Amino acid sequence: MTPVVDAPRDVEGVLAEAVAIRCRDSYVLHGHLWRADPRREQILGMVVVNPATGVLARYYHAYARFLSGHGFDVLTYDYRGIGASRPAALNGCGIRWRDWGELDFDAAVRWAHGRQRGSLAVVGHSIGGFLPGFAEAADLVGRFLTVGAQFAYWPDYAAGSRLRMAAKWHLAMPAVTALAGYFPGRRLGWLEDLPAGVAYEWSFRRARMELSYPPRERAAILASFAAVKAPILAIGTTDDEFGTPSAIRRGLGYYISSPRTQVQLTPAALGATAIGHFGGFHARRSGTFWTAALDWLRDGRNPWPEAVVHATPPCRCNTKFSR
Repeated sequence: MTPVVDAPRDVEGVLAEAVAIRCRDSYVLHGHLWRADPRREQILGMVVVNPATGVLARYYHAYARFLSGHGFDVLTYDYRGIGASRPAALNGCGIRWRDWGELDFDAAVRWAHGRQRGSLAVVGHSIGGFLPGFAEAADLVGRFLTVGAQFAYWPDYAAGSRLRMAAKWHLAMPAVTALAGYFPGRRLGWLEDLPAGVAYEWSFRRARMELSYPPRERAAILASFAAVKAPILAIGTTDDEFGTPSAIRRGLGYYISSPRTQVQLTPAALGATAIGHFGGFHARRSGTFWTAALDWLRDGRNPWPEAVVHATPPCRCNTKFSR
């Protein structure tokens, strides 16, 4: 059973400014702004942290505190339906996975852009590294760092775990969701509760992401991803059951206008025996993964050139999108 992912213990008592962000459909998201350490001579910019599915924003608070100590303002926030942005009732709320990118991330980026001091970067974990392509405001971002980013197409899961994970997330999850009206993930110990629309999009995702949506919408979705031009450094680890090399590459394939670099790291390279899908944001990674990744966020330099498994320049052609 997957343990509930909760806040790292070493950030208890750390204060940040609570913020409310209004989306264009008037839904209000809640999060925190972590100001850069005022003792630093230079403010490097703003970082927006996009969570994984079913993970509270507070899970990333230790990482936000680390970034703020190295000269960045940082925005952490909960998507609609999750944590501090959860409505009174999840039953019938109509929230979709796509809304997290099209509405929530879009609003978060616009909010951050209006307050940024220096560059604007995004760190996206799991679905949080894929959904920016849905947002009109993604073109305001100067640089993306993604960690285990993919859109949960089950044949891309790690070979040794694929059938177990498919049964859990693509059979059991939609069945339980149909009975409960939402996915009671916390009660089951399977991450946080999820709106039914989010659970179903995860469960029934197809090899081509756009095929999960009505035919009349597919060209616009593909064009939205193609409009993103910022460079992407996509990090995977060899023991991540979700973010396998094929899963990460499949997601990167939608960002055809961005320079894309895919890196595959072993836990040993990060001074660990295991990292998996969630361990990259544990506070004990501050001296390895977090510190090295500053090179990318600060200067756009890949700190792991020896671990590159795939690199793609932006497409310069006029691409036609099929429906």
